[in-house]
Amino acid sequence: MRAGGSGIAGGPRAALLIALAAGAVAGGLVLWLIGSIVVAAGFLAAAVVIMGVAIGLRVAFAKSPVVEPVTDWSLAAALAGSNADAVAVTGRSGHLVCANAAYETLCDGFPTPPALSVSDADLVRLTAAGRDAWRDGQATLARIEVAGAPLSVEVTRSGHAGDHLVWRFAGQRAVDTLGDLARELAGTLGDRLGEAGVMAALMDPAGRVVAGNRVLCARALGRADAAIAGHDLAELLVGDAHGTVHFTRDEEAAPLRLLQVALGSGEGTPMLVALIDDLGSAPAVGNPQDVQTLLSVIPFGLALVDREGRFIAMNAAFARMAAAEPAAPPLYPGDLVVREDKAAVADAVRRFTTGGAQSADLAIRLKGHPDEPVALSIAATRGFGGASVLLSFKENGEENRLKREVAQATKMQAVGQLAGGVAHDFNNILTAIIGHCDLMLMRHSPGDSDYDDIQQIRANSNRAASLTRQLLAFSRQQTLRPQVLQLPDVVSEVSTLLRRLLGETVVLEVKHGRDLGAVRADPGQLEQVVVNLAVNARDAMLTKGPGATGGGGRVTIQTRAATIAEVRARGTDIMPLGDYTALEITDTGTGIPPEVLPKIFEPFFTTKEVGKGTGLGLSTVYGIVKQSGGYIFADSRPGQGATFTIYFPVHAAGEESAAPRATVRTKPTDTWGSGTILLVEDEDMVRAIAERALTRQGYTVLAADHGEAALELLETAERPSLIVSDVMMPVMDGPTLARAVRQRYPDIPILFMSGYAEEQLRRSIDLDHVAFLPKPFSVQQLAEAARDALANG
Repeated sequence: MRAGGSGIAGGPRAALLIALAAGAVAGGLVLWLIGSIVVAAGFLAAAVVIMGVAIGLRVAFAKSPVVEPVTDWSLAAALAGSNADAVAVTGRSGHLVCANAAYETLCDGFPTPPALSVSDADLVRLTAAGRDAWRDGQATLARIEVAGAPLSVEVTRSGHAGDHLVWRFAGQRAVDTLGDLARELAGTLGDRLGEAGVMAALMDPAGRVVAGNRVLCARALGRADAAIAGHDLAELLVGDAHGTVHFTRDEEAAPLRLLQVALGSGEGTPMLVALIDDLGSAPAVGNPQDVQTLLSVIPFGLALVDREGRFIAMNAAFARMAAAEPAAPPLYPGDLVVREDKAAVADAVRRFTTGGAQSADLAIRLKGHPDEPVALSIAATRGFGGASVLLSFKENGEENRLKREVAQATKMQAVGQLAGGVAHDFNNILTAIIGHCDLMLMRHSPGDSDYDDIQQIRANSNRAASLTRQLLAFSRQQTLRPQVLQLPDVVSEVSTLLRRLLGETVVLEVKHGRDLGAVRADPGQLEQVVVNLAVNARDAMLTKGPGATGGGGRVTIQTRAATIAEVRARGTDIMPLGDYTALEITDTGTGIPPEVLPKIFEPFFTTKEVGKGTGLGLSTVYGIVKQSGGYIFADSRPGQGATFTIYFPVHAAGEESAAPRATVRTKPTDTWGSGTILLVEDEDMVRAIAERALTRQGYTVLAADHGEAALELLETAERPSLIVSDVMMPVMDGPTLARAVRQRYPDIPILFMSGYAEEQLRRSIDLDHVAFLPKPFSVQQLAEAARDALANG
């Protein structure tokens, strides 16, 4: 570092001395020439006066000289040297005035800022920062790289006249926190912690030791110079019978207190672990009786297991949930589960007793409930005497119930789709059988020998058709004819039939409530619901056990208005709040066992003997109720009978009133007609019987096996009077064909035939003048449907 300065020696005192010297020289010359002392003294005085006046005037009118201040650079150098950042000072001309040792280390010498060893882009930024600092007084750069080191730069204008720039370079080296901490733990810092009785270890997110101090190595591995890096700290520690922690190799030593400090936020951060001897600790609960007392007051199911895997305590809630016998309590947790889960439970308990895990959930099946998996929570514990593992059951009853309901709904939907498809195929076959029977009956009189056989075939076909209707009812794909009606009217009309069906040993009791709201449903289907439920109740009462008296009982049918509290008790997630009219059928039979109750609405499920039940009765009831917008519930206790409650929403549709059933209009018996009918049916046997039936009635029939073939016929044929088409066909289905034909003939009537539900069909098309004929149908029904479609069209 260099320093420099200059000054002017002079002033009034100096000028006076010059004047006196000049007067003395002048007086001496006069005295030497003339020898007169008086004259010489006069010359001396005059010279002094003249010189004094002249110097005084010069001093008065002359400018004072500027004195340049002297900077003490030694103080600045001392301040810069005490700073860990690299600091340099440059002058107005851009020369380097001074710099500290950190700057010399960073830049490998004393280059003048901004001409440092940086990239071209950083050089441009440094130069611009210098200009900004001269102009604004300060400038900063967030990041540059000097000799490969990332730095931040701060430039400040300073000095007495603001003619210097101070360059500060911060962060001149990257810090490896974990690496530095690991080295410090293995070095001086670790030794200092060891002298204070602290055993420290740095652990990675996986629980492996990265570094540890010498005291920890000596206590955990037996040697201070042992390599502890890579060890699992959990394997080096073990819990004792008092719930405290010891080193595995020295369980008889004093217990340890463990402290953990996360070196970051979030998951997956390293951790600093410190262990100290806990000489004054004691077990939290040492008396087994205290443990049992503590567990007994906890309302949750809890149990404690020792290091040998045996139960040492369990509360009543745990024993009740595990269905453990009080007289013979289980010895091991594996005694509670089914045989297939014993090994998994034993392995989990063993893993937790050795300190290898902290907590986990295990799905098991208890012996008392083998069909219903439960969640067993297992956690390592300390401070409960000899207990090493804590067991508890998770309360997942609601979750299991929802899972069962979803599974049941999914299964019912899948089986319903299957049942609907089977019913559709059966309806096609039955249509052909019934049609051929009708054609054969036209050629045989009642006295012929074959007449009775044909009638028997037709009767059996009609019975099969009723079975397909049950399948469609279960799958909610049957055709409903809903009306606004009162439930007491339906029950009253069917009660006479019920008394004959129930027999003399069963008493039928009917009760009706007041102020019942009207409902909208198919009265014929509701009658089927009541009959099915009443017959089931009769069968339940006729199969009473030997201890029961008699073989009958009482069936009670009641209609009433449902209260809001009752609806809310059923569950708003199942049945929305609103006004409902309830139909309740109760019997005094044997009741429904709890394991059977969830399955009663499943198709083909029956508890009757082989050959005495199809398993479609209750599933049909379920399908009819759900398709009608209602809800059905079954409540039963073994030995106390069963109650089926059906809730129908109260119908409130303007001025529409609950009128009695509409009278059926008598159709004319004449089914003969004329005109051309385009018949479209993919099933050959159904198409053949329909073509013969319509031809016998006087119609000209054009037959096609799918929609595209029908459109090709229309290109060459005259306009037909009626289109009779199946709904589900390959290549082109019925609704697509109907739209295409209506584009050419907008007012042509269309009659659809299908084994599926009319409601599904009408939701898929939005065409006028469309009639529907459900399969299976007879020749007479087809002729009547064609006649009505032509008349309405």
